[in-house]
Amino acid sequence: MNVMDVALICKALSDSNRLRIVQLLTSGELCACELLENFKITQPTLSHHMKVLADCDLLTTRKDGTKTLYALNCATLTAFRNFISALNCKC
Repeated sequence: MNVMDVALICKALSDSNRLRIVQLLTSGELCACELLENFKITQPTLSHHMKVLADCDLLTTRKDGTKTLYALNCATLTAFRNFISALNCKC
């Protein structure tokens, strides 16, 4: 994972709502209506947050009838976690 990708993910996760969305999705895929139950935001605001997370490749989406289901992109999340865990301090 390159530094620019990491920076985009860090920027996306700097918003507490988006960080909470990622936390919720660690239990598996959810639709927007299930995610909205955990927030005091509107559906268009949730859509904006989902777009930001999808743009940095943290989310995958799939259609199930009329619903869009969201899940974490495990490959991206693992690469991000590996990048962060490789940062060390020589104190």
